[in-house]
Amino acid sequence: MFSPRIAVALLGWLSVAVAARAGLYYSGETQNELPSQWRGFLLDQRMLRTIGVKPAPGVSPSAARATYEGAAAKLEKTSRERKLTADELADLGALQTRLGDLAKAVDLLRTAQREHPNHFRIAANLGTAWQLHGDLEQAAGALQQAVRLAPGKWQKAEELQLKLVRLRQREPRGCQDLDDLFGLRYVSDSGKYEPGQLAATERKKLPSEALALAQQLALWLPADPRLLWQLAELANAHGDVRTAAATMDGCVEFGLRTPELLEHRRLTRAAVEASGARPKLGDKAAHEEHAAAFKTRSARPLASKLDQRLLTPIDDDGVNVIPWSVVAETTVDRRYRPTFTKYLRELNDKTIRLTGYMQPLGEDPDSGVFLFIENPIGCWFCEMPDITGIVLVEMAPGKTKTYTRSPIQVTGKLKLNENDPENFLYTIGGATVVDAQ
Repeated sequence: MFSPRIAVALLGWLSVAVAARAGLYYSGETQNELPSQWRGFLLDQRMLRTIGVKPAPGVSPSAARATYEGAAAKLEKTSRERKLTADELADLGALQTRLGDLAKAVDLLRTAQREHPNHFRIAANLGTAWQLHGDLEQAAGALQQAVRLAPGKWQKAEELQLKLVRLRQREPRGCQDLDDLFGLRYVSDSGKYEPGQLAATERKKLPSEALALAQQLALWLPADPRLLWQLAELANAHGDVRTAAATMDGCVEFGLRTPELLEHRRLTRAAVEASGARPKLGDKAAHEEHAAAFKTRSARPLASKLDQRLLTPIDDDGVNVIPWSVVAETTVDRRYRPTFTKYLRELNDKTIRLTGYMQPLGEDPDSGVFLFIENPIGCWFCEMPDITGIVLVEMAPGKTKTYTRSPIQVTGKLKLNENDPENFLYTIGGATVVDAQ
């Protein structure tokens, strides 16, 4: 049995650091105060990005995408039975935008805006849909309206999105440069780019809410690599070189390869390596000590709450298919003592089925024991789920599974751990594993 602390450290040793509210409003997304901690933010931003990825034929969508597809289908069915309210139209347009059905979203929201010209969420969602659809002129017009209608809480975020669109209207086609969102240069006092440094004169220009606003933009536009780059530069400006390096790796994975980005990535990665890049075994704190470089207001940007309506009666003898929200409701105190929900406790020692992603415990691509998580991740230490979101899978004796980045379906007996802080909270034993279809 692997201790979760050892496993987490081992994964960090083996790995190399390698997309809400405002702008896109959907009532099904409840948001915490920003800025969020990097790990939680990157998890939720990646989850939002997966919603917009249409699966290949024959491949099941991610759990998050399936949820959004279901919500959109329900509203579309309602629209055939009666006229949707303005709030429902805003929700349906937001869902279609998240799912990448941009032509449908634009058509629906344009019609809705004619009927409800002073509805803030319709105007904001239309501006985002136009932006993602590639028509920046129309996006700017809709966002101007959104800025005029925005409640005070969302005013600055709406203004920043409008600024982003106007900046990109003026740039050459195909430009991939860093957006000048905050009117400063990310350089040190020497005038050069240095990991973990920002010149005092430039720091004075940086708004106190810059990180919160940039995170907000990246939540509405989770597939925009230039916003991810902006976040990497802000992380570096706050002295968090490791997160900056990992996030720049993500930008390159997105296909963003401007000379400036590549040079900044080279410098930050070299600085991470020079400082003892990879944490020592068992030393997760060495990675997380930078988290206090800025004051966060939440662990994750998106608040989640288990929807009891999704829970089916427990079958003592059959297979119980559960959503990840069932395990996510677990809480852990300072001594790592868990409190499981009544529903989860009743599943103990019963057969469950869960769909998610593998996270190997070692370098061997074939393993009978691995970690199981809800969403795929890049850098384990930057995007690692909370301990309540990690399941240990132990396959049946003699069985192994080759590592894959595609979703898999795990079926086996659930074991809850209430007393041993050195082991994982959940184990699925005697498991069978198949590719999710």
